[in-house]
Amino acid sequence: MKYIIGLGNPGTEYQKNRHNVGFMILDKLVEFLKVSGEFTYNKKFKAEVLKSGDYLFIKPMDFMNNSGQATRAVIDFYEKNFNLADVFVMHDDLDIEVGQFKIQQGKGPKVHNGLIDLNKHLNSENYWHIRIGVDGRGGDRSIPGSSYVLSNFNVEEKEMIDSNSEKLLAEIKVLIEN
Repeated sequence: MKYIIGLGNPGTEYQKNRHNVGFMILDKLVEFLKVSGEFTYNKKFKAEVLKSGDYLFIKPMDFMNNSGQATRAVIDFYEKNFNLADVFVMHDDLDIEVGQFKIQQGKGPKVHNGLIDLNKHLNSENYWHIRIGVDGRGGDRSIPGSSYVLSNFNVEEKEMIDSNSEKLLAEIKVLIEN
């Protein structure tokens, strides 16, 4: 089983935030892979889940900084002895410029509270990090990162993400199919 997780915050007020780019790209991936079915909310797990063949797509519906418990509960339900090499987490990254991305195993951004919680519940950070750049500050660090990630993308930034997402989705597809 391959576990593909998008990180974000639940609720319409966060829908277009930088912090929700994991949810955004996960939705695009499901469409790109032509997966049939829809995400359904599972109250027991506090997550939206979509199972398709050997793929399990997960959106933890607790807030970002508490996403580890929901993720681990879903994974454990399907497979107690899972392999971290089969876990792929899409998340925002302030260390990368908006529209850019990196895919690395076991390496995430310097600070990310959602990943800290996920690492705690998975007992490791050695899963695949699909790091999606959200930094559009152009070197200006006057806005704290914790506030900045809760701001919405502007039109140009959204266009950059959309135009680069096709390449990212193709790379994710190759990665999860191996």
